Order: sequence, then C-alpha cells, then structure tokens
Amino acid sequence: MGGAGSGRGFQGERATTSEMLALDVRRVQRDGLLIPGRASTWKWARNGEKVASIQMRAEADRVILDYSSRSNGGEWQAIEYPVSLEWTGCTLGGRRAWFLCPGKGCGRRVAILFGGSIFACRHCHKLVYACQREDANYRALRRSDRIRDRLGWPAGIANPDGGKPKGMHWRTFERLTAEHDAFVQVSLAATVRRFGLRM
Repeated sequence: MGGAGSGRGFQGERATTSEMLALDVRRVQRDGLLIPGRASTWKWARNGEKVASIQMRAEADRVILDYSSRSNGGEWQAIEYPVSLEWTGCTLGGRRAWFLCPGKGCGRRVAILFGGSIFACRHCHKLVYACQREDANYRALRRSDRIRDRLGWPAGIANPDGGKPKGMHWRTFERLTAEHDAFVQVSLAATVRRFGLRM
C-alpha cells in the first residue's frame, strides 16, 4: 500500500485525519463495491499521481482488505484481514453500511477507516482533525470564509463584502454578517498580537 500515512498512527506524534489514507464506506457503497462476491481495487492519488492502492473483496457482512505495508522504510509485508460491516436502515428506505473498526479491542461503528499499519478508526490511530490544530486566527478565517461562501462573497477578509444574496431573508443576512464581522475581529486581533502591532 505505502504512500502518505504508511506506518504512522499507533505511535509517535498525533497525526491529523487529513494526513492519512481514508477508506470511506459511504463511497465504497455508492460505487457498488459492497455486493457480495465483488472484488475491486481502491486507489488514492495526490496531484493526479497514484500514491497507494488496496484490494477489497466483498462478502455477505464484511470486506476483506488485502494490501502491502511497511513501517519506517522497512520491508514490505503482505497484509490481509476482514473488516466486518453493520447495516442500518435509512429514514427514506434502503440500508446504510458501516465499518466495525478492526483495531484491537475496538469494534466501533464508523464510516471511515484510516490507513497505517492497519486500517482502523481515528480513535485507534489517535488522530485529530486538522481544525483542532488551528490557532484562533486560522479558525476565525476559516469560519469567516465559510460565511462568505454562503453569502456569495469572494473568499478572504481583505476582499470587499458583497450585498445580500437574492432570496435570503434580511434576518438571516444580518445574523450571518454579524457572525462574519465577529470572526474578522478575532482574526485581526490575533494578527495584531502575533506581530506586536498597535491598532
């Protein structure tokens, strides 16, 4: 398998979920790869270049993962093991698949397994979300950009604000612009502190 995230997870510094290979059961199900008897190859790419792949074989209530992995530049080792599936009903009909984490003593019902020496949930790999490592400035910038996107304004607090989107209620627009302005103030205050500037 190899690639980004190989050999990381159960030891060392806490990685983020975005640094690891992710196997999302929702995408696997949507692509029709959970039909019993179906064998497939799942590939990961970065910048259009393949970085890793894994073989999957679907059975009645599990998938068999088959790949090669190495830790810290060591020898490649062939790994094959089952990952159990659990199915739940959807509100509007149909069924949704979940992975049951194969991590030792875990068994959590999760949508995403992250690669490493084995594919396991983020708790087993001790992963954090990237946003948990953000400082106040970046968190405020990200949140203000999310609001700007919803309002149809260009990203970035240095860009001019736009008007109210057509069809949006004035109360909603005023609430969103107040939230946006508060995030901008947090970001500016953090920048001032960082550079020791005076306002």
